[in-house]
Amino acid sequence: MKPELLNVKIFADGANLNEIKGLAENPLIKGFTTNPTLMRQAGVDDYETFARQVLEVVTDRPVSFEVFADDAEGMLAQARAIATWGDNVNVKIPYTNTKGELMTGVVEQLAGAGVQVNVTAMMTVDHVRNVEKVLNADVPAIVSVFAGRVADTGVDPLPLMTEAAKILKNKPKADLLWASPRELLNIYHAEQSGCGIITVTHGLLAKLAAVGKNLDQFSLETVQMFYNDASAAGYTIRTKS
Repeated sequence: MKPELLNVKIFADGANLNEIKGLAENPLIKGFTTNPTLMRQAGVDDYETFARQVLEVVTDRPVSFEVFADDAEGMLAQARAIATWGDNVNVKIPYTNTKGELMTGVVEQLAGAGVQVNVTAMMTVDHVRNVEKVLNADVPAIVSVFAGRVADTGVDPLPLMTEAAKILKNKPKADLLWASPRELLNIYHAEQSGCGIITVTHGLLAKLAAVGKNLDQFSLETVQMFYNDASAAGYTIRTKS
């Protein structure tokens, strides 16, 4: 099935402003997310300036920006500031701080004040249960479970995400987000599990052209690639005549 026919919404994940500008013209992209790590890797040196540049480009779809304070008061202050940057902003709040202290109280205060949050860095069903309890049923929210990182531990994330989707039915304005996908197939896994959103990197988005491709043709193209690269490199193997 073509991605445009799926129910799950594709959000682009990254911090390259030129890539974001290009993806903003793609109707398949329904939103954008970023985080401090991606921004640092992209060479962003002024957090707020970059965020405001993104919001000048993306005006009609949600964009998530993350707090980076490590205490509840600092997170609340940063979150309130970020929320003023645009009506389409979701404020990303980590499930815990670096000391492992739950930040659900921060989430509850912000959601209660009408701030659209994106609760991030969750990896278990219990994490989702704890967050669901403090969300405001009347305010849109995103619940980001890092399914890709769960898979990195050797655990199948599909049952986890399916259960998480069931839990969030109690908060119909909250979207479950499949974060950190590792392959294009994860888009279909997210659809199967009942996720509302999946974040997809620019590299994975480039693979969308292969969806529905004839596998015999794909096999032939792969063999041609190997042959052409060996020829271009001038490789030889001594063989007996």
